[in-house]
Amino acid sequence: MNGFGKVAVLMGGASAEREVSLMSGKGVLSALREKGVDAHAFDPAERDLWDLRREKFDRVFIALHGRFGEDGTVQGALETLGIPYTGSGVMASALAMDKWRTKLVWLASGIPTPAYRVVDAATDWMRVVAELGLPLIVKPAREGSTIGITKVSKVDHDELALAFAEAARHDPLVLVEECVAGQELTASIVDGRALPLIRIEAPQGNYDYHSKYFSDETKYFCPAGLPEAKEMEIRATCLRAFDIVGCSGWGRLDLMLRADGTFSLLEVNTSPGMTGHSLVPMAAKADGMSYADLCVAILRKAHVG
Repeated sequence: MNGFGKVAVLMGGASAEREVSLMSGKGVLSALREKGVDAHAFDPAERDLWDLRREKFDRVFIALHGRFGEDGTVQGALETLGIPYTGSGVMASALAMDKWRTKLVWLASGIPTPAYRVVDAATDWMRVVAELGLPLIVKPAREGSTIGITKVSKVDHDELALAFAEAARHDPLVLVEECVAGQELTASIVDGRALPLIRIEAPQGNYDYHSKYFSDETKYFCPAGLPEAKEMEIRATCLRAFDIVGCSGWGRLDLMLRADGTFSLLEVNTSPGMTGHSLVPMAAKADGMSYADLCVAILRKAHVG
């Protein structure tokens, strides 16, 4: 493990997902040290990135989530510094962070994704309902961890306008998306392979921030219990969708499987959670890989550009 040199684990940061990033980073840091890696915590919200060069770090494990860590900004800075980092490059990170532009690329490439509209304060909400039906999902285009997302099931009292206002607090670019009913699944990608799918059952079907990171009521099934042919089809589509966006190293795609067997991809995450409730470590474990081995496998693929 000494071949990795001095490794910085970037955690915390300035995004709305700072709390989760700190949990992810501490887990990664502990696992790398357990494997004998010379790993050190580094919080970009508290330190200058130039310190990575000044203190002669050889590699960076990015455990940041959300803006300023998962959107290409840190990746660009690390490329300028010439320090290898984990995960996707600048372009793929920026594209994947933007759910609208990811959809445009997927739709142009034949990847199934829910119908949607880009909206603003002047949008005719009743026309959106007529086009997409109810219920609807209103979300900021460039946030993660379900931050700013609202499910709208009725429109009796300006519910869509209120949901838009909540999403717009986090991002001026807001999407309204059809709410796909069915099984919630996630596909983890590590080193060019799609790992076993995980099926998620959240309390009242609400897989929100609390359910993702802090609730013991959320249930996870891996194997997901799908027919083998359907599992393989979904995993292959997710790997293709990952590649089309230009992603590399590792990541996670979220999707919905309808009762009729069709499915729609929701988004791709280029720096997924690595907490005790996180999904990539869960899928890796089902594939025979420990948490620590997963961290090492991700670190081994660190790159510049």
